[in-house]
Amino acid sequence: MNAAEAGLLAAVDEDALLRLAADLVAAGGENPGGTEAATAGVLTEAARRIGLEVEVAEVAPGRPNVLATLPGTDPDAEGLLFLGHSDVVPAGPGWSRDPFAPLVSGGRLHGRGSTDMKGGLAAVLAAISALRASGTPLRGPVTLACTVDEEDLGLGIRALVDAGLARRYAGCVVAEPTDLETVVACRGDSYLELEVAGRAAHSGRPSDGRNAIDAASRICALLREDQERLQRDPDPLLGAGTWNVGVISGGRGTSIVAPSCRLSLDRRLMPGEDPDLIRDGLLRGISEAGIDGGGITVDARVTMRMPGFRTPSDHPLVRAATLAVADAGARTRITGWTAACDGGFVAESFGIPTIVLGPGGLNDQAHQVDESVGVRELGAAARAYALLALRLLGTTPSRRTDHRPGTRMEGRTR
Repeated sequence: MNAAEAGLLAAVDEDALLRLAADLVAAGGENPGGTEAATAGVLTEAARRIGLEVEVAEVAPGRPNVLATLPGTDPDAEGLLFLGHSDVVPAGPGWSRDPFAPLVSGGRLHGRGSTDMKGGLAAVLAAISALRASGTPLRGPVTLACTVDEEDLGLGIRALVDAGLARRYAGCVVAEPTDLETVVACRGDSYLELEVAGRAAHSGRPSDGRNAIDAASRICALLREDQERLQRDPDPLLGAGTWNVGVISGGRGTSIVAPSCRLSLDRRLMPGEDPDLIRDGLLRGISEAGIDGGGITVDARVTMRMPGFRTPSDHPLVRAATLAVADAGARTRITGWTAACDGGFVAESFGIPTIVLGPGGLNDQAHQVDESVGVRELGAAARAYALLALRLLGTTPSRRTDHRPGTRMEGRTR
Protein backbone atom coordinates (compact mmCIF):
# COMPACT_ATOMS: atom_id res chain seq x y z
CA MET A 1 0.00 0.00 0.00
CA ASN A 2 1.47 3.33 -1.04
CA ALA A 3 1.40 6.62 0.89
CA ALA A 4 -1.63 7.97 -0.98
CA GLU A 5 -3.64 4.87 -0.14
CA ALA A 6 -2.58 4.92 3.49
CA GLY A 7 -3.54 8.58 3.73
CA LEU A 8 -6.90 7.87 2.16
CA LEU A 9 -7.70 5.13 4.67
CA ALA A 10 -6.76 7.48 7.49
CA ALA A 11 -9.17 10.06 6.10
CA VAL A 12 -12.21 7.77 6.52
CA ASP A 13 -14.15 9.26 9.43
CA GLU A 14 -15.88 6.28 11.02
CA ASP A 15 -17.65 8.40 13.65
CA ALA A 16 -19.22 10.56 10.94
CA LEU A 17 -20.08 7.41 8.99
CA LEU A 18 -21.94 5.93 11.96
CA ARG A 19 -23.81 9.18 12.63
CA LEU A 20 -24.93 9.38 9.00
CA ALA A 21 -26.06 5.75 8.97
CA ALA A 22 -28.08 6.36 12.14
CA ASP A 23 -29.65 9.51 10.68
CA LEU A 24 -30.63 7.59 7.56
CA VAL A 25 -32.23 4.83 9.64
CA ALA A 26 -34.17 7.42 11.66
CA ALA A 27 -35.49 8.94 8.42
CA GLY A 28 -37.54 5.81 7.70
CA GLY A 29 -38.82 5.40 4.16
CA GLU A 30 -41.14 2.39 4.38
CA ASN A 31 -42.29 1.11 1.02
CA PRO A 32 -44.94 0.36 -0.17
CA GLY A 33 -45.89 3.77 1.07
CA GLY A 34 -43.73 6.11 -0.96
CA THR A 35 -42.09 7.81 2.00
CA GLU A 36 -38.48 8.18 0.84
CA ALA A 37 -38.36 12.00 0.95
CA ALA A 38 -36.89 12.24 4.46
CA THR A 39 -34.11 9.78 3.65
CA ALA A 40 -33.33 11.62 0.42
CA GLY A 41 -33.20 14.85 2.43
CA VAL A 42 -30.67 13.46 4.91
CA LEU A 43 -28.55 12.11 2.05
CA THR A 44 -28.71 15.36 0.10
CA GLU A 45 -27.72 17.46 3.11
CA ALA A 46 -24.78 15.18 3.88
CA ALA A 47 -23.57 15.22 0.27
CA ARG A 48 -23.74 19.02 0.08
CA ARG A 49 -21.93 19.33 3.39
CA ILE A 50 -19.11 17.24 1.94
CA GLY A 51 -18.99 19.56 -1.07
CA LEU A 52 -20.37 17.25 -3.75
CA GLU A 53 -22.39 18.18 -6.81
CA VAL A 54 -25.97 17.13 -6.04
CA GLU A 55 -28.86 16.52 -8.42
CA VAL A 56 -32.36 15.82 -7.13
CA ALA A 57 -34.92 14.47 -9.59
CA GLU A 58 -38.48 13.84 -8.40
CA VAL A 59 -39.75 10.55 -9.81
CA ALA A 60 -43.21 10.93 -8.26
CA PRO A 61 -44.59 13.46 -5.76
CA GLY A 62 -42.34 13.34 -2.68
CA ARG A 63 -40.18 10.57 -4.16
CA PRO A 64 -36.83 11.99 -5.37
CA ASN A 65 -33.84 10.22 -6.85
CA VAL A 66 -30.55 11.72 -5.64
CA LEU A 67 -27.23 11.81 -7.50
CA ALA A 68 -24.16 13.05 -5.60
CA THR A 69 -20.89 13.40 -7.53
CA LEU A 70 -17.25 14.13 -6.78
CA PRO A 71 -16.01 15.38 -10.18
CA GLY A 72 -12.79 14.14 -11.73
CA THR A 73 -9.98 16.18 -13.24
CA ASP A 74 -10.66 14.99 -16.80
CA PRO A 75 -14.22 15.68 -18.04
CA ASP A 76 -13.83 12.95 -20.68
CA ALA A 77 -12.60 10.23 -18.30
CA GLU A 78 -14.82 7.38 -17.19
CA GLY A 79 -15.78 7.30 -13.52
CA LEU A 80 -17.09 4.91 -10.88
CA LEU A 81 -20.82 4.69 -10.12
CA PHE A 82 -22.20 3.54 -6.78
CA LEU A 83 -25.87 2.57 -6.69
CA GLY A 84 -28.28 2.35 -3.76
CA HIS A 85 -31.90 2.94 -2.75
CA SER A 86 -33.59 5.11 -0.14
CA ASP A 87 -36.62 2.95 0.68
CA VAL A 88 -36.93 0.13 3.21
CA VAL A 89 -39.46 -2.65 3.60
CA PRO A 90 -42.14 -2.07 6.26
CA ALA A 91 -40.87 -2.76 9.78
CA GLY A 92 -43.79 -4.98 10.68
CA PRO A 93 -44.53 -6.37 14.16
CA GLY A 94 -42.29 -8.22 16.59
CA TRP A 95 -39.46 -5.72 17.13
CA SER A 96 -37.81 -5.60 20.54
CA ARG A 97 -37.20 -1.84 20.09
CA ASP A 98 -38.45 1.05 17.99
CA PRO A 99 -37.30 0.12 14.46
CA PHE A 100 -36.70 3.75 13.53
CA ALA A 101 -34.87 4.80 16.70
CA PRO A 102 -31.31 3.79 15.77
CA LEU A 103 -29.24 2.30 18.57
CA VAL A 104 -25.60 1.24 18.68
CA SER A 105 -25.21 -1.75 20.96
CA GLY A 106 -22.88 -4.73 21.00
CA GLY A 107 -20.83 -3.34 18.14
CA ARG A 108 -23.86 -3.12 15.86
CA LEU A 109 -26.17 -0.39 14.58
CA HIS A 110 -29.77 -1.53 15.10
CA GLY A 111 -32.82 -0.32 13.15
CA ARG A 112 -34.88 -0.93 10.05
CA GLY A 113 -32.71 -0.38 6.99
CA SER A 114 -29.40 -0.52 8.85
CA THR A 115 -28.35 -3.41 6.60
CA ASP A 116 -30.71 -2.90 3.63
CA MET A 117 -29.36 -0.45 2.86
CA LYS A 118 -28.82 2.71 4.86
CA GLY A 119 -25.45 1.37 6.04
CA GLY A 120 -24.27 0.91 2.46
CA LEU A 121 -25.39 4.44 1.49
CA ALA A 122 -23.53 5.93 4.45
CA ALA A 123 -20.40 3.92 3.65
CA VAL A 124 -20.37 5.23 0.08
CA LEU A 125 -20.66 8.85 1.19
CA ALA A 126 -17.97 8.30 3.84
CA ALA A 127 -15.69 6.93 1.13
CA ILE A 128 -16.34 9.87 -1.19
CA SER A 129 -15.79 12.28 1.70
CA ALA A 130 -12.42 10.65 2.42
CA LEU A 131 -11.45 10.89 -1.26
CA ARG A 132 -12.24 14.60 -1.23
CA ALA A 133 -10.54 15.25 2.11
CA SER A 134 -7.36 13.41 1.12
CA GLY A 135 -6.88 15.71 -1.86
CA THR A 136 -5.85 12.83 -4.12
CA PRO A 137 -6.84 13.76 -7.69
CA LEU A 138 -9.04 11.35 -9.61
CA ARG A 139 -9.28 11.30 -13.40
CA GLY A 140 -12.99 10.51 -13.51
CA PRO A 141 -16.03 11.20 -11.33
CA VAL A 142 -17.29 9.18 -8.39
CA THR A 143 -21.10 9.23 -8.18
CA LEU A 144 -23.64 7.86 -5.74
CA ALA A 145 -27.03 7.31 -7.40
CA CYS A 146 -29.74 6.71 -4.79
CA THR A 147 -33.11 5.68 -6.20
CA VAL A 148 -36.59 5.38 -4.75
CA ASP A 149 -38.97 2.41 -4.86
CA GLU A 150 -36.43 -0.41 -5.17
CA GLU A 151 -38.38 -2.53 -2.70
CA ASP A 152 -41.59 -2.37 -4.74
CA LEU A 153 -41.94 -1.49 -8.44
CA GLY A 154 -38.57 0.06 -9.28
CA LEU A 155 -39.89 3.48 -10.29
CA GLY A 156 -36.61 5.14 -9.33
CA ILE A 157 -34.22 3.01 -11.37
CA ARG A 158 -36.56 3.09 -14.36
CA ALA A 159 -36.61 6.89 -14.19
CA LEU A 160 -32.81 6.94 -13.96
CA VAL A 161 -32.55 4.71 -17.03
CA ASP A 162 -35.05 6.86 -18.95
CA ALA A 163 -33.18 10.07 -18.06
CA GLY A 164 -29.77 8.60 -18.84
CA LEU A 165 -26.45 9.34 -17.17
CA ALA A 166 -24.70 12.65 -17.77
CA ARG A 167 -21.28 11.10 -17.18
CA ARG A 168 -19.51 7.95 -18.37
CA TYR A 169 -18.66 5.15 -15.94
CA ALA A 170 -16.23 2.27 -16.21
CA GLY A 171 -17.96 0.30 -13.47
CA CYS A 172 -20.90 0.20 -11.08
CA VAL A 173 -20.91 -1.01 -7.47
CA VAL A 174 -24.33 -1.75 -6.01
CA ALA A 175 -23.91 -1.17 -2.26
CA GLU A 176 -26.53 -3.76 -1.25
CA PRO A 177 -25.68 -6.06 1.69
CA THR A 178 -23.39 -8.94 0.67
CA ASP A 179 -21.33 -9.46 3.87
CA LEU A 180 -18.63 -7.69 1.79
CA GLU A 181 -18.54 -10.61 -0.63
CA THR A 182 -18.04 -9.57 -4.25
CA VAL A 183 -21.14 -10.57 -6.21
CA VAL A 184 -20.45 -10.75 -9.95
CA ALA A 185 -23.77 -12.17 -11.12
CA CYS A 186 -27.42 -11.71 -10.15
CA ARG A 187 -30.63 -13.25 -11.26
CA GLY A 188 -33.38 -10.96 -12.44
CA ASP A 189 -37.07 -11.02 -11.61
CA SER A 190 -40.42 -10.61 -13.33
CA TYR A 191 -44.08 -10.62 -12.31
CA LEU A 192 -46.79 -12.13 -14.49
CA GLU A 193 -50.53 -11.69 -13.98
CA LEU A 194 -52.71 -14.47 -15.41
CA GLU A 195 -56.44 -13.97 -15.93
CA VAL A 196 -58.38 -17.20 -16.42
CA ALA A 197 -61.96 -16.77 -17.66
CA GLY A 198 -64.59 -19.50 -17.69
CA ARG A 199 -68.39 -19.58 -17.52
CA ALA A 200 -70.60 -19.46 -14.43
CA ALA A 201 -73.22 -22.13 -13.76
CA HIS A 202 -75.18 -23.63 -10.86
CA SER A 203 -72.99 -25.93 -8.78
CA GLY A 204 -75.69 -28.59 -9.04
CA ARG A 205 -74.96 -28.81 -12.78
CA PRO A 206 -71.24 -27.97 -13.06
CA SER A 207 -71.08 -29.35 -16.59
CA ASP A 208 -73.17 -26.38 -17.72
CA GLY A 209 -70.27 -24.06 -16.89
CA ARG A 210 -66.51 -23.89 -17.31
CA ASN A 211 -64.60 -23.70 -14.02
CA ALA A 212 -61.78 -21.17 -14.13
CA ILE A 213 -60.36 -22.39 -10.80
CA ASP A 214 -60.04 -25.92 -12.19
CA ALA A 215 -58.15 -24.49 -15.18
CA ALA A 216 -55.94 -22.44 -12.85
CA SER A 217 -55.07 -25.55 -10.85
CA ARG A 218 -53.92 -27.25 -14.05
CA ILE A 219 -51.77 -24.19 -14.84
CA CYS A 220 -50.18 -24.51 -11.38
CA ALA A 221 -49.32 -28.13 -12.19
CA LEU A 222 -47.78 -26.98 -15.47
CA LEU A 223 -45.65 -24.45 -13.61
CA ARG A 224 -44.42 -27.15 -11.22
CA GLU A 225 -43.35 -29.26 -14.17
CA ASP A 226 -41.47 -26.33 -15.70
CA GLN A 227 -39.86 -25.59 -12.32
CA GLU A 228 -38.52 -29.15 -12.24
CA ARG A 229 -37.21 -28.78 -15.79
CA LEU A 230 -35.38 -25.56 -14.92
CA GLN A 231 -33.68 -27.12 -11.90
CA ARG A 232 -32.14 -29.90 -13.98
CA ASP A 233 -29.50 -27.56 -15.45
CA PRO A 234 -28.40 -25.09 -12.73
CA ASP A 235 -25.79 -22.40 -13.24
CA PRO A 236 -22.80 -22.84 -10.86
CA LEU A 237 -23.21 -19.31 -9.49
CA LEU A 238 -26.89 -18.54 -9.88
CA GLY A 239 -28.76 -21.80 -9.76
CA ALA A 240 -31.72 -21.66 -12.16
CA GLY A 241 -34.81 -19.67 -12.94
CA THR A 242 -37.79 -20.33 -10.66
CA TRP A 243 -41.58 -20.06 -10.66
CA ASN A 244 -43.66 -19.07 -7.64
CA VAL A 245 -47.42 -18.69 -7.47
CA GLY A 246 -47.65 -15.86 -4.96
CA VAL A 247 -51.37 -15.02 -5.02
CA ILE A 248 -54.41 -16.85 -6.38
CA SER A 249 -58.01 -15.62 -6.18
CA GLY A 250 -61.21 -16.48 -7.97
CA GLY A 251 -64.81 -17.55 -7.92
CA ARG A 252 -68.04 -15.85 -6.88
CA GLY A 253 -69.51 -18.23 -4.35
CA THR A 254 -69.48 -21.79 -3.08
CA SER A 255 -72.54 -22.82 -5.07
CA ILE A 256 -71.40 -21.19 -8.33
CA VAL A 257 -69.04 -22.66 -10.94
CA ALA A 258 -66.14 -20.22 -10.87
CA PRO A 259 -66.22 -17.95 -13.95
CA SER A 260 -62.85 -16.31 -13.25
CA CYS A 261 -59.55 -16.81 -11.48
CA ARG A 262 -56.40 -14.69 -11.19
CA LEU A 263 -52.85 -15.88 -10.54
CA SER A 264 -49.94 -13.61 -9.61
CA LEU A 265 -46.67 -15.27 -10.58
CA ASP A 266 -43.04 -14.53 -9.76
CA ARG A 267 -40.55 -15.78 -12.35
CA ARG A 268 -36.88 -15.34 -11.42
CA LEU A 269 -34.74 -14.70 -14.49
CA MET A 270 -31.31 -15.83 -15.53
CA PRO A 271 -29.16 -13.10 -17.14
CA GLY A 272 -30.39 -12.52 -20.67
CA GLU A 273 -33.83 -14.10 -20.22
CA ASP A 274 -36.74 -12.11 -21.69
CA PRO A 275 -39.96 -12.20 -19.62
CA ASP A 276 -42.07 -11.51 -22.72
CA LEU A 277 -40.72 -14.68 -24.33
CA ILE A 278 -41.35 -16.56 -21.08
CA ARG A 279 -44.96 -15.34 -21.06
CA ASP A 280 -45.42 -16.39 -24.68
CA GLY A 281 -43.96 -19.81 -23.92
CA LEU A 282 -46.27 -20.25 -20.94
CA LEU A 283 -49.36 -19.41 -22.99
CA ARG A 284 -48.19 -21.81 -25.68
CA GLY A 285 -47.71 -24.55 -23.09
CA ILE A 286 -51.19 -23.90 -21.67
CA SER A 287 -52.71 -24.38 -25.11
CA GLU A 288 -50.63 -27.48 -25.86
CA ALA A 289 -51.80 -29.00 -22.57
CA GLY A 290 -55.42 -28.41 -23.58
CA ILE A 291 -56.11 -26.13 -20.61
CA ASP A 292 -57.70 -23.31 -22.59
CA GLY A 293 -60.38 -23.62 -25.23
CA GLY A 294 -63.87 -25.05 -24.79
CA GLY A 295 -65.04 -22.00 -22.90
CA ILE A 296 -61.78 -21.29 -21.00
CA THR A 297 -59.54 -18.36 -22.01
CA VAL A 298 -56.23 -17.36 -20.47
CA ASP A 299 -54.58 -13.95 -20.71
CA ALA A 300 -51.11 -13.16 -19.33
CA ARG A 301 -49.36 -9.81 -18.76
CA VAL A 302 -45.83 -9.03 -17.61
CA THR A 303 -46.32 -6.37 -14.92
CA MET A 304 -42.75 -6.03 -13.62
CA ARG A 305 -39.33 -6.87 -15.01
CA MET A 306 -35.88 -6.57 -13.45
CA PRO A 307 -33.00 -7.88 -15.57
CA GLY A 308 -30.21 -10.01 -14.22
CA PHE A 309 -26.54 -9.46 -15.03
CA ARG A 310 -23.16 -11.18 -15.12
CA THR A 311 -19.68 -9.64 -15.01
CA PRO A 312 -16.65 -11.86 -15.75
CA SER A 313 -14.82 -12.83 -12.59
CA ASP A 314 -11.50 -11.69 -14.11
CA HIS A 315 -12.80 -8.23 -15.02
CA PRO A 316 -10.57 -5.39 -13.69
CA LEU A 317 -13.48 -4.07 -11.59
CA VAL A 318 -13.83 -7.44 -9.87
CA ARG A 319 -10.10 -7.85 -9.29
CA ALA A 320 -9.81 -4.34 -7.90
CA ALA A 321 -12.83 -4.82 -5.63
CA THR A 322 -11.57 -8.05 -4.06
CA LEU A 323 -8.17 -6.49 -3.37
CA ALA A 324 -9.74 -3.33 -1.94
CA VAL A 325 -11.88 -5.30 0.50
CA ALA A 326 -8.87 -7.33 1.63
CA ASP A 327 -6.75 -4.21 2.10
CA ALA A 328 -9.61 -2.60 4.02
CA GLY A 329 -9.25 -5.38 6.59
CA ALA A 330 -12.14 -7.67 5.63
CA ARG A 331 -12.51 -11.03 3.95
CA THR A 332 -14.23 -11.48 0.62
CA ARG A 333 -14.85 -14.01 -2.10
CA ILE A 334 -16.34 -13.90 -5.56
CA THR A 335 -19.86 -15.25 -5.63
CA GLY A 336 -23.30 -14.91 -7.18
CA TRP A 337 -26.77 -13.92 -5.99
CA THR A 338 -30.03 -15.68 -6.66
CA ALA A 339 -31.67 -12.43 -5.52
CA ALA A 340 -32.29 -9.50 -7.87
CA CYS A 341 -31.26 -5.84 -7.62
CA ASP A 342 -31.27 -2.59 -9.57
CA GLY A 343 -27.78 -3.31 -10.90
CA GLY A 344 -29.27 -5.33 -13.73
CA PHE A 345 -30.79 -2.16 -15.20
CA VAL A 346 -27.42 -0.41 -15.15
CA ALA A 347 -25.68 -3.34 -16.82
CA GLU A 348 -28.42 -3.84 -19.42
CA SER A 349 -29.27 -0.24 -20.28
CA PHE A 350 -25.86 1.42 -20.03
CA GLY A 351 -23.52 -1.50 -20.66
CA ILE A 352 -21.61 -0.74 -17.45
CA PRO A 353 -19.79 -3.67 -15.79
CA THR A 354 -21.55 -4.18 -12.46
CA ILE A 355 -20.93 -5.89 -9.13
CA VAL A 356 -22.77 -5.96 -5.80
CA LEU A 357 -20.66 -5.29 -2.72
CA GLY A 358 -21.85 -3.94 0.60
CA PRO A 359 -21.95 -4.24 4.39
CA GLY A 360 -24.51 -6.38 6.20
CA GLY A 361 -26.08 -9.77 5.64
CA LEU A 362 -28.83 -10.30 3.10
CA ASN A 363 -30.01 -13.61 4.54
CA ASP A 364 -29.74 -13.01 8.27
CA GLN A 365 -30.53 -9.27 8.56
CA ALA A 366 -32.21 -7.70 5.52
CA HIS A 367 -36.01 -7.55 5.86
CA GLN A 368 -35.73 -9.19 9.29
CA VAL A 369 -37.13 -8.18 12.68
CA ASP A 370 -34.46 -6.41 14.80
CA GLU A 371 -32.31 -5.75 11.73
CA SER A 372 -28.75 -4.58 12.44
CA VAL A 373 -25.34 -4.12 10.82
CA GLY A 374 -21.84 -4.41 12.26
CA VAL A 375 -20.11 -1.10 12.97
CA ARG A 376 -16.71 -2.51 11.97
CA GLU A 377 -18.22 -3.79 8.73
CA LEU A 378 -19.48 -0.31 7.88
CA GLY A 379 -15.96 1.06 8.31
CA ALA A 380 -14.45 -1.72 6.21
CA ALA A 381 -16.97 -1.03 3.44
CA ALA A 382 -16.14 2.69 3.38
CA ARG A 383 -12.39 1.97 3.24
CA ALA A 384 -12.87 -0.60 0.49
CA TYR A 385 -15.01 1.77 -1.59
CA ALA A 386 -12.44 4.55 -1.22
CA LEU A 387 -9.53 2.30 -2.20
CA LEU A 388 -11.46 0.93 -5.15
CA ALA A 389 -12.18 4.42 -6.50
CA LEU A 390 -8.59 5.54 -5.99
CA ARG A 391 -7.12 2.50 -7.71
CA LEU A 392 -9.49 2.67 -10.67
CA LEU A 393 -9.48 6.45 -11.14
CA GLY A 394 -6.28 7.76 -9.53
CA THR A 395 -4.03 9.84 -11.76
CA THR A 396 -1.19 7.47 -10.84
CA PRO A 397 -2.69 4.00 -11.35
CA SER A 398 -1.98 1.52 -8.58
CA ARG A 399 0.21 -1.44 -9.42
CA ARG A 400 -2.07 -3.68 -7.35
CA THR A 401 -4.08 -5.27 -10.12
CA ASP A 402 -3.34 -8.96 -9.75
CA HIS A 403 -6.04 -11.25 -8.42
CA ARG A 404 -5.03 -12.24 -4.92
CA PRO A 405 -4.51 -16.00 -4.49
CA GLY A 406 -7.26 -17.71 -2.55
CA THR A 407 -10.15 -15.66 -3.90
CA ARG A 408 -12.56 -18.13 -5.44
CA MET A 409 -15.81 -18.35 -7.31
CA GLU A 410 -18.59 -19.90 -5.32
CA GLY A 411 -22.33 -20.04 -5.70
CA ARG A 412 -24.57 -18.86 -2.90
CA THR A 413 -28.23 -19.58 -2.47
CA ARG A 414 -30.06 -16.40 -1.56
